[in-house]
Amino acid sequence: MSAPDANLTAAHAEVKAEITRTDTKTALLLAFVGAVLAGTWTVARDLSLTVPAVIVGSLGLALLVGAAGLLLWSVRPNLRGRHGFPLWATLTAEEIGAAVARDLAADIAGLSRLVGAKFTWLRRAVDLTLTGGALLIAAALLTLGGAA
Repeated sequence: MSAPDANLTAAHAEVKAEITRTDTKTALLLAFVGAVLAGTWTVARDLSLTVPAVIVGSLGLALLVGAAGLLLWSVRPNLRGRHGFPLWATLTAEEIGAAVARDLAADIAGLSRLVGAKFTWLRRAVDLTLTGGALLIAAALLTLGGAA
């Protein structure tokens, strides 16, 4: 294998590994957001909340639901067939070999754009999760302050 081919193969593997890492981070954050939403609902329904706590807590929950939506969007399958399984499913074994040989650089570029988009959605979801969590903490403090 020549050096340019080896470099392309290494770059392709690196981009695919980055997709896996981003999807793993997304799955963990989605599980965390789901747990926070469930826990908040469980705790809040048994408390007598003040109006400011309800408003702030509702905003926090809305941001967490938005974060969950962004996370789900970031792992939504791309079925347009440009890269990955849908494309390979339409080709014969010989066509797959030829497509990989001539289009590896294009595949790397397409997958890199996919990673960039996934990373952007993940970053936005993290920002919403942090803001939503801060609002839930503020709502808890308002509730504790109202009970005193």
